[in-house]
Amino acid sequence: MEPQSNPSTAYHPIQLEGLFQIEKFQDQIPWKPFREGVEIHHLYGDGNEGPSAALLRYQKAAKVSLHEHQGYEHIIVLSGSQRDQNGEALAGTLTINPPGTRHELLSEAGCIVLAIYEKPVKFL
Repeated sequence: MEPQSNPSTAYHPIQLEGLFQIEKFQDQIPWKPFREGVEIHHLYGDGNEGPSAALLRYQKAAKVSLHEHQGYEHIIVLSGSQRDQNGEALAGTLTINPPGTRHELLSEAGCIVLAIYEKPVKFL
């Protein structure tokens, strides 16, 4: 069965190809400052209210200070690694942090992650 084309339901999806090779094209992404040593590129949402998704690029030894998750947070490490009190997440790792959890992050060697937030995080 072939999908039917209906112009009234057409939309423009966000498609990210070659995500696990992001290091090769990271300089083509319009990054903006987020925290010291960390840059962000919003895919949707602004991170201030409602759901959002963003790419985060950590420089070597970059940290994100203690924050609390107001909703579910999904993190996929695309390159490099990051560490919190639960251990190190290497490239290819999916971490889901439930609402009410807190952590701070460090990326010793630098990394790029895809972060999907149900609700904004609260920095403490």
